[in-house]
Amino acid sequence: MFSKSSSVAVHQLLLYSLLFLQTYYSLATSANSSTAKNFIECVSINSELSVPVVTTIFTPNTSSFTSVLGSTPTNLRFLELSVPKPQFIFTPLHDSHVQAAVICSKQLGFHFRVRSGGHDYEGVSYVSEIETPFILIDLINLRLVHVDIEHNSAWVQAGATIGELYYKISQKSKVHGFPAGICPTVGIGGDITGGGYGAMLRKYGLAADNVLDARIVDVNGQILDREMMGKDLFWAIRGGGGGSFGIILWWKIKLVPVPETVTFFRVGKTLEQGATKLVYRWQQVMDKLDEDLFIDVLFQIVNSSTNNERTVKISYNALFLGDSNRLLKVLGDGFPELGLEKKDCMEMSWVESVLYVDEYPKGTPVQSLLQAKNTFRTYFKAKSDFVTVPIPEKALEGLWTRMLKEESPSMVWTPLGGMMSRISESKIPYPHRKGILFMIQYLTAWGDGDKDPERHIDWIREVYEYMTPYVSNSPRQAYVNYRDLDLGINKKNMCFDWPITDHWGVRYYNEENFKRLVRVKTKVDPHNFFRHEQSIPPLINY
Repeated sequence: MFSKSSSVAVHQLLLYSLLFLQTYYSLATSANSSTAKNFIECVSINSELSVPVVTTIFTPNTSSFTSVLGSTPTNLRFLELSVPKPQFIFTPLHDSHVQAAVICSKQLGFHFRVRSGGHDYEGVSYVSEIETPFILIDLINLRLVHVDIEHNSAWVQAGATIGELYYKISQKSKVHGFPAGICPTVGIGGDITGGGYGAMLRKYGLAADNVLDARIVDVNGQILDREMMGKDLFWAIRGGGGGSFGIILWWKIKLVPVPETVTFFRVGKTLEQGATKLVYRWQQVMDKLDEDLFIDVLFQIVNSSTNNERTVKISYNALFLGDSNRLLKVLGDGFPELGLEKKDCMEMSWVESVLYVDEYPKGTPVQSLLQAKNTFRTYFKAKSDFVTVPIPEKALEGLWTRMLKEESPSMVWTPLGGMMSRISESKIPYPHRKGILFMIQYLTAWGDGDKDPERHIDWIREVYEYMTPYVSNSPRQAYVNYRDLDLGINKKNMCFDWPITDHWGVRYYNEENFKRLVRVKTKVDPHNFFRHEQSIPPLINY
């Protein structure tokens, strides 16, 4: 399935041999590159038989190291000079090179981090704050997508972006899609490992709910598929967070049907226009509306049009899997307070809606999904919550007061219900299902010239504390793909023992799912080779 013709292979063999020699001798001239030299020698021996090491190595001594390191991350906090940097970056071009990277890291005693997209909020895929030195394995070159419309499936490499996947599906069919994330520049490898929600979650669930198979490099450097890894490991990797069990190479996903015409709208109101009552009403109805309808809510600070003072603007951004006439009927019956009109609706194809949902400028060609560059690159801190009971208007007013004290705060409320309520919380490690009305993402951002960034982090922690009475409890749930190290971190080589109380693992996965994840970890990686600040720990008494 993944082989190439012999003529192409010979050509690539010669090219890769030349690249290998150039890279090797370049590294050999640097006295500071002995670590990288040892690694590349080992990888060349352990890569696929008869194929030379196909790799690019970037050390701090190479001019492109900084640009490669900073090519995909969104949170600039973790690119600052004071933050630990990898000894080198390894960007494999073939599955066998990832296998060799695992084998050689074990042999040479290297600690590594694995990056597929770089969107993780706390930078654990490319920064190690608790364990240095370390190296970075970046899967940015592993981004093939093979779409099989006949069997309603696709194989996608972990380094491909969500946008690339969406575009490749659309080129094969106008009535197939996939319910992954909203942001097209997120790497599919990391998106699915944490669950992966998007604008079709109320209809089809999460990306991880729609995985058919996978290929993962385990602690021994073997490539395992679903049958070889067994049901427990296959369960764990679909929502159990990245970086704990191995390195995902490929996902096989189930495509879902989408109509030829979908409808998008975006409408907003400020506090002066009655936004508080409207968002309170949204909380009461959103999880009960037609599951073809997704309306998330964006909260931002703007200047009022009446007095030019700062106010909160609340925007409703929606995707409906159908035409505008049916959408108007659905909202007329279930949420007439929104006041949606025909002129607010835009009909388009599903792949076009991907751009609108992520706020691309009107008229952006869908081909842009192939070269999508993340526009949200700033310094920020984020946190998450899940809500089970509508937040009272009085509490909302207190929230607005706190938002207005911060310079660039924002929130996104993502509705659940529909299919999400019908899937068992133990089907995969992601547990936030029945009884959850919506998820909250809090975020504050600042520029690189800010002399006191800690005040922004203090602010979001204060807001998080304020929201305690109004969100889930026992445990207070959090979304692992919005990783938050405030919830706790593993110490170096940490193992785990019971009992547990308010552990971050319980917040992300619930207690029973977390216990099962720990058991899987203990079975497949008892010595904790794959680890980071919030990786699943093995049992201490193993």
